[in-house]
Amino acid sequence: MKNLNRDFLRVEHYFAYKHLKECLHKEVQKGSKPFSWPVAIHRAIKCSDRRFYFWFRIWRYFFQSNKFKLGKVAKHKLRKLNRSYSTDINPRASIGPGFKIVHFPGVVMRGNIVIGANAIIRQGVTIGARNGTDQGYSRIGDNVEIGCNTCIIGDITIGNNVTIGSMAFVNKNVPDNSVVYSANEMVVRNK
Repeated sequence: MKNLNRDFLRVEHYFAYKHLKECLHKEVQKGSKPFSWPVAIHRAIKCSDRRFYFWFRIWRYFFQSNKFKLGKVAKHKLRKLNRSYSTDINPRASIGPGFKIVHFPGVVMRGNIVIGANAIIRQGVTIGARNGTDQGYSRIGDNVEIGCNTCIIGDITIGNNVTIGSMAFVNKNVPDNSVVYSANEMVVRNK
């Protein structure tokens, strides 16, 4: 039984590490060359927004995997990183590779969210729960662009290839290939 658990942890750590490298390749290193730790570190030192992605992914990896018993240290480091970039992203949030925050201040994300690949988020976006007892997940698909000061609340699903305009209030499911904007009420139309 212990060997089975140990093997399961090895596989889990392998996929977590593979995900970490994929995220760092798309968000920090960028380009078509294969992933390289020295290049990723150099680019993280050189550019402040890439530095955020680098440390966010590194500390989130250690928080999730608790590798080398660094889970508590990683949580503390993530809080410090959030404060320095004026964001509040819960380390339990599952965010796919290619994640991009255009302007950092005011971005708030709860832990019960799953965001797909290549998400673009602008300043002032809140992705959260309706209240403290809301247990569901907010699921956001691949290639979703979220405009500034948008509020996404509740246990909802947003499809792939969706564009959400500025100052939208989203509390309903959104189908794939849609544009969402708020005039006086939420409006959803096909692209």
